[in-house]
Amino acid sequence: MNGNAIALHGVVQRFGAQTVLDGVELSIAAGERHALIGPNGAGKSTLFGVIAGAVRPTRGRVVLHGVELRGRGPVVASRLGIGRSFQQTSAFARLTVFDNLRCAALHAPAERRRWWNRLRESASVDLAAARVLHDIGLDAHRDTLAGELSYAEQRALDLGIALASGARTLLLDEPTAGMSRAQAARMIALIRATTQGRTVLLIEHDMDAVFGFAERITVLVRGTVVATGAPDAIRADPAVRAAYLGEGGP
Repeated sequence: MNGNAIALHGVVQRFGAQTVLDGVELSIAAGERHALIGPNGAGKSTLFGVIAGAVRPTRGRVVLHGVELRGRGPVVASRLGIGRSFQQTSAFARLTVFDNLRCAALHAPAERRRWWNRLRESASVDLAAARVLHDIGLDAHRDTLAGELSYAEQRALDLGIALASGARTLLLDEPTAGMSRAQAARMIALIRATTQGRTVLLIEHDMDAVFGFAERITVLVRGTVVATGAPDAIRADPAVRAAYLGEGGP
């Protein structure tokens, strides 16, 4: 893949007198695995909101797959290939696992163009949902209500919903939060296996997950990018160690 999936230029976000993002510059190549780390309150989730179109920046430019968002909102960001998972599950608890995936597949870009003929396209939607169901390892729970899944299974379903939506770029907000070390390792392995060829930007506090998954890492502190680079460079950066990782490193 060529070009950038995400490019942020001088992004500032203020809420009243509070500056949450302060001149953020960030470029993420198409197909790249990128992690965004920083202490609580650094502005990471707000930055996700800006990229996903849910938050209109006070100043600056957001360019998604070569097209400037221009504050046009999450529907346009989705059409430009952005998919997002949240810290809390976004699945419909009273729908089955398969129906959750089918809903996402039904609204994938290729299907949106054919909304007027969805009955004819039903087989292709079912096939797409079934493929994702298998990829995320939930075949045995096809007819299980999403609300009855274990926490780790719900997080896998959240990933599946983003995949089924046809997103080219996935924004994953703390996908391993609340998991045991073993569960977190399995989740990261699942993300790696199911997102080949897609861009992934993930917020994560588990440093084992971050340094084992990301090709590049950006460190955000008080709304400012402190550093961006390869994992080894980030680990060794004195400014990063002082601001976030601590003297002992991860």
